[in-house]
Amino acid sequence: MPNPYTVVLIVPTGIGAAMGGYAGDALPIARAVAASCDRLITHPNVMNGAQLYWSMPNALYVEGYALDKFAAGTWGLQPVRRNRVGIVFDRSIPDDLRVRHLQAADAARATLGLELTDYVVTDLPLGVELRTASSGASWGTIQQPDSLLRAVDKSIAVAGAEAIAVIARFPDDPGATILHDYRHGIGVDPLAGAEAVISHLVVRTFKVPCAHAPALSPLDLDPEISPRSAAEELGYTFLPCVLVGLSRAPQYITAMQPQQGIWSDEVDAVIVPESACGGSGLISLARSSRAKIITVLENQTRMAVTPKQVRIEAIAVRSYLEAIGVITVDRAGMSLDSFYPQIDRLQEC
Repeated sequence: MPNPYTVVLIVPTGIGAAMGGYAGDALPIARAVAASCDRLITHPNVMNGAQLYWSMPNALYVEGYALDKFAAGTWGLQPVRRNRVGIVFDRSIPDDLRVRHLQAADAARATLGLELTDYVVTDLPLGVELRTASSGASWGTIQQPDSLLRAVDKSIAVAGAEAIAVIARFPDDPGATILHDYRHGIGVDPLAGAEAVISHLVVRTFKVPCAHAPALSPLDLDPEISPRSAAEELGYTFLPCVLVGLSRAPQYITAMQPQQGIWSDEVDAVIVPESACGGSGLISLARSSRAKIITVLENQTRMAVTPKQVRIEAIAVRSYLEAIGVITVDRAGMSLDSFYPQIDRLQEC
């Protein structure tokens, strides 16, 4: 029997992707791709939809830094039945907002059967700061990274956490124009880049699954909100999707354990926006003779890095529907040439 057909779906964080740049709006794509393959490997930016989520038994929820390490062949992915998820709160979160998040966590335990540990509060305010690059992509910093790492270490060593949900206090006003544009479906997520910094730091240091949920005060009602960002308007917390994702996120294993888990040489196809081909994970996977790189033109981003610019051989498609067609044909063991009206004659070598 052939190995399980494995697809990696990437929509980079904080680059204003037309699909996947908002609150869970790439979930329909992930669901359709997951239905077309045996295993889907993707990341929180694709799967998180604030209070909305969709569990897929064959989807692996892999944080971005870990996905890069997987693509490079340094780390493998070990599927699990469940994780004990620890929650780390930023010291600067107001008491009432922390209670709202704890209520969401208790609801996840009571209604979804998730296993959560006791929570930890950082010993100092983390001091999240938001930034915007000249390209329009978002990024950010935290002033007290050591405080975050101490809290995560306590969650793992004392509470027994196997995966970490971080809830940091984010500025309520990242900029009136930036926030307005994002809520109306025409801008870049102003929080995504800083969220990636937080989760990358935790995963790089502790090698455990991690995802982030920002703590924000509820926004004023706006009846003109875009459907693509509306999931973030539903309540006080973005935590539910993070807890669900982390509860089944694969553990990370090292190259010293090659007989276990899933490794990058098992990837059959990678789907990525056509203008976002500069990530280290994609470039690593493109070196594999097995993985087909499929780029989607319709998913425009604020980046301008095409396969040609980084010398990647790719199959260019217009839409995700067409990308799903390509992986369906490939999974069936057929040639794409058979699906064009003109087939060239064979030539002598």
